[in-house]
Amino acid sequence: MALASQQRMLEILVEAVDTLTEEFDLPGYLHRLSIRCVELLPVEGAAVVLITQHGELQLVASSDEDTRLLELAALQDARGPSSRCYLTGQAQLNIELTSTSIAQDSGPFATRARGSDFVTVHTLPMKLRHQVVGSLNLFCSRPGPLIESDAQAGQGLSNMATIAILQQRALQQSHVEKVQLQTALTSRVAIEQAKGILSERHSLSLDDTFDSMRAYARPRHLRLTELAQRVIDDTLDPDFRLP
Repeated sequence: MALASQQRMLEILVEAVDTLTEEFDLPGYLHRLSIRCVELLPVEGAAVVLITQHGELQLVASSDEDTRLLELAALQDARGPSSRCYLTGQAQLNIELTSTSIAQDSGPFATRARGSDFVTVHTLPMKLRHQVVGSLNLFCSRPGPLIESDAQAGQGLSNMATIAILQQRALQQSHVEKVQLQTALTSRVAIEQAKGILSERHSLSLDDTFDSMRAYARPRHLRLTELAQRVIDDTLDPDFRLP
């Protein structure tokens, strides 16, 4: 790789450091990554495809409209390079879009490929160890194989994107867990406070009060937290009685 390309790669590595912050814009980063691939590598188009929580591959970024349309067609075809790359976890290099097999295929990807200006596609797995999250797809308008150094650089970019994605997901999961924990603690405090109020009001033990609250709430499809908040706010029905 030329010195200028090496310098550009270092700049992209610096961009990837932003993934360590909660304010990180993942879609924007992946879009920039597709543009950087075209800058750094001998390709004219790039696209990023990720697996959804429902197990479906989805296009999330592309360098241009032609690439986007060709990748969308590829995702409609289970035989397309993106699907093969995700299923195998292995790079699919030097796929000739003008080959006999593509020409004879009547699938949406083959049809779109024959009408595009691209002649070759390279698909690189986005994975960390054994976890595959998607693929980075590179499209070329000139014939010829991807040399080893460019393939390694492309895989490096793919690896950086994978780390960014997994880091973002970890941050999101951590945030969800914090919210869930705080909600649980808030609910627990409200229930305990309501138990104390009702226990004193009805001269019951705390355990008996809790059992009575559940017995009251269940047939009314009322959550204990909601019942507890009504007790605290003193907004219960006037005819409220513990069972």
